[in-house]
Amino acid sequence: MRVSTGERLGNYVILIGFALFALAPIATILTTALGPETPQDAETGGPVHWENFARAWEQGKFGEYMTNSVLVAAIVVTSAALLSIMAGYALGAFVFPGSQVLFYVFLLGIMVPAEAIIVPLFFDFQALGLTNTLWGIALPQIAQSVAFGTFWMRAYFRGANRSIIEAARLDGAGHHRVLWQVLLPVARPAVVTLVLLTFMWTWNEFLIPLVMSPNAQLRTAPLGLALFQGQYTQGTVLLAAGAVLVALPMVILYLFLQRHFIRGMLEGAVKD
Repeated sequence: MRVSTGERLGNYVILIGFALFALAPIATILTTALGPETPQDAETGGPVHWENFARAWEQGKFGEYMTNSVLVAAIVVTSAALLSIMAGYALGAFVFPGSQVLFYVFLLGIMVPAEAIIVPLFFDFQALGLTNTLWGIALPQIAQSVAFGTFWMRAYFRGANRSIIEAARLDGAGHHRVLWQVLLPVARPAVVTLVLLTFMWTWNEFLIPLVMSPNAQLRTAPLGLALFQGQYTQGTVLLAAGAVLVALPMVILYLFLQRHFIRGMLEGAVKD
């Protein structure tokens, strides 16, 4: 079916309208972050004030907070990705007694919100001495990410080409070799999508770091931005600069991995 010129033009108009609607808040934040902080800056400086980012970084102590976020994200993403790949392979490539029940148990991690379990979880971690530690912040997020990651990778492995697996098994490959050397290279888009989503959720997490570090020893970037907002309720320029700094790692990571991310979403790891 051929698409007429009018229909194509209408589609472009709609897409451009949605793009402008989505980009308008981002443009507003960037414009504010690069604007003058004080009337003196407007008089003495140029139209673009890059020094706002240095001021926000120093005054908001974002170096310390973003280091904590990077450490937590590295632990969560690495652990969740490895566990999700192995669990997804076991539940997606094989059928064994109790596999369906076990899969539903994993789904509970998606259906139960963190707000419902965070208070009893805090007291359990406090009894174990895990509060105010990186593991106290990372472990709950690993559990949440593994729940989604298992669902994601299971669906991908269920749709994998069975002839490849059978050929590898005929060549004498074990489960370990089939997973890591045969299936995983083909599943790269799905894994990259999982890594990117897990990193985004971990980086933006606010409630778990807030509760699991009651004495504020391990503030992450979102917590640091909230504290910075409390200190500079009138300083919208530095606040906007701080928001840009916190969001920048996610933007950079997405730009590097966008090709694999889009391919993984289009291929559809969910094939049930």
